[in-house]
Amino acid sequence: MSTSALSYGSASAPAAAPVVPAAPVAAEAERVGFWRAPFAAVTYREIGYVLASMPIAVVGFLFAVGLFSIGVTLAITVLGLPVLAGLLAGARGLGAAERRRAARKLGLEVAAPAPVAKPHAAVFWAAQRARLGDAAGWRAFLFQVVMFPWRMVSFVVTTSVLLVGWALALLPAYNWVFPHYVGWPGYRVYDFTSGGAHHQYYLTSPFQLAAVSLAGLLIVFLTPKLLRALTNVDRAAVRGLLG
Repeated sequence: MSTSALSYGSASAPAAAPVVPAAPVAAEAERVGFWRAPFAAVTYREIGYVLASMPIAVVGFLFAVGLFSIGVTLAITVLGLPVLAGLLAGARGLGAAERRRAARKLGLEVAAPAPVAKPHAAVFWAAQRARLGDAAGWRAFLFQVVMFPWRMVSFVVTTSVLLVGWALALLPAYNWVFPHYVGWPGYRVYDFTSGGAHHQYYLTSPFQLAAVSLAGLLIVFLTPKLLRALTNVDRAAVRGLLG
């Protein structure tokens, strides 16, 4: 459930001009034009979010799957209950960290779920059973599991597009390196021998370099749109599973 902060003045305080809340990152991203988006701060916040999500997803997945496996294995004994209860408590903690990260990097404010209901009996096993009935904890556990493969895909796609786009766009600036230090007449697209014939192709002419650079610039300017599509999946998951 998305929330927004409202300011309330004291009844005894004099009237003041209304305070305009700071625009969240998501709203800022909507106002960034197509030509400025590749260089806007909000784009780099989303890049940082996607890149950091990969190691975070690995840790969360190993924690969730590892404790779940141990808890299920020990379920035939009473020892499985505290392990699973600890899993759900930890998943809630990871979910809280994810909500804070989404607020800072994606401008997404999501209210925390209600706390776990306290059992009527103040005994250890009653508390464990209450924790196992925590729906928000199970949703947070599911978040760690289902977001692991998605964040791996997002990381690979983002890094590939960023590297390819800027490498192509800046090719005219560093193409001189190949004839001076590598021994190629220009950037080598391919060079192989097949059926006794030698096939090779190098980018050498100004027209070729300009065409490749334009293709790279197109990728660079489309990258913010791709990032928004990728992070929108994260936004939906945070809203649906961590709120």
